[in-house]
Amino acid sequence: MTVPEHLAAGGCPYAGRPGAAPLYGTAVSDDPHGLYARMRAEHGPVAPIELEPGVEGWLVIGYQEMLDLTRNEQLFSKDSRHWRVSREGRLRADSPLVPMTMWRPTLQSMDGAEHHRLSTAVGEALGRIDHRWLRETTEAAATALIESWGPDGTADLVAQFTRRLPLLVFTMLLDLPEEDGPRLLGMITGMVDSGEEAQRSAAEFGGMLAALVGQRRARPGEDLASWLLAHPAGLSDEEVVHNLMVLLVAGNESTINWIGNTVRLLLTDRRFRTNLTGGRATVADALDEVLWRDPPVQNFPGRWATSDTVLGGQYISAGDMLVLGLAGANDDPAVHGAEGLSGNRAHLAWGAGRHVCPAKDPARLIVETSIETLLHCLPDLQLAVPAHELTWRPSPWSRALTSLPVLYSSFTPPRTAPPERTAWTPPPQPGSAPTDSTPPEPTSSPRTSGSALADLRRRLSSLVGWWSGR
Repeated sequence: MTVPEHLAAGGCPYAGRPGAAPLYGTAVSDDPHGLYARMRAEHGPVAPIELEPGVEGWLVIGYQEMLDLTRNEQLFSKDSRHWRVSREGRLRADSPLVPMTMWRPTLQSMDGAEHHRLSTAVGEALGRIDHRWLRETTEAAATALIESWGPDGTADLVAQFTRRLPLLVFTMLLDLPEEDGPRLLGMITGMVDSGEEAQRSAAEFGGMLAALVGQRRARPGEDLASWLLAHPAGLSDEEVVHNLMVLLVAGNESTINWIGNTVRLLLTDRRFRTNLTGGRATVADALDEVLWRDPPVQNFPGRWATSDTVLGGQYISAGDMLVLGLAGANDDPAVHGAEGLSGNRAHLAWGAGRHVCPAKDPARLIVETSIETLLHCLPDLQLAVPAHELTWRPSPWSRALTSLPVLYSSFTPPRTAPPERTAWTPPPQPGSAPTDSTPPEPTSSPRTSGSALADLRRRLSSLVGWWSGR
């Protein structure tokens, strides 16, 4: 077998790999599924790419190769300091790739014991989120957004719903000031689009979170930042800042796009909508089909080879970057059986191995609730433009619509709040005086009371109004 020139020469300098496809600009947004099919036909399950002119990498689009890659930390590390391009000085200091590929003290950049320490802290902090509260908050936020639309029966679901709803929820989870929500959205978008604003957005984002963490260190509350700071793993302020950044980028961006891609499919695919509205599929089933067909994060950086190896028939040099082609691997014909995609959660939309997305469960709950609320409030929602006129953001990482214009003629009022319940008090201990008490509900956490839910809705309505300039 002939060794390729770039490997025989020690991988340096980079002179371009034959057939390398650009993973930037409109090349990956106009027709990604066609692009991945062409890559597979020409190169197989691992294809050469350019991340920007003169910066090479590999896109892993084979399902089994993706599993092999993500399960072998010794050979394919998450530590981007292995990256040969950066070590050789070939990555521009102002490159838009820097915010998405630089090493940070996060669970996303660590292997082994350090990854376990950070992932345990992040997972347990996320586990403290009350799922009833999260569902009620999401429903209240979705309803407030829909009620804020004008009376003409038109809206842009991306600008007026999908891009605002997750930030409303995350603003509550972090107990952020109202004015920080729109700024936060702009920073995250600037980072993941890997455009000219990427580095400035990342710097501003880090500064905002550093200020928040400093405040929570002095005055802890009931929020994600405080929970991370108080965790027994002993995270430093810097570690909390960077892990919050990972959570917000991954959670917010994936949630925005997952909602938008689901609604797009509802409005453009008759079979998909009929199955869902006709009761042949649940919202959860529909969401998994979207994760197969148009995952909210289509590519993700990355893994770095720690030594020369072979993957998917390609020679990989030590220090090479391998991008997780989540959408491409889901497209792999080898994994699609006759049973179809409904209810099948074997997709790779969240990655695989120990580095699977830590925010996938809260994200699913937010998306499922937002779709259910949207269908309840606007049962006759229709696309306002021909489907082929919809356009996508030119991001190498996200699969995100630029807009989603819709029409609707009816509005169903939101569901009424449940009546306020009598607070439960713990049963008396043996030997203590008897007290009147209400038996506990057979759930893990109490439902928000009617008055508290009304207060939540008023706060979210006020926040939506503030964001809308009212």
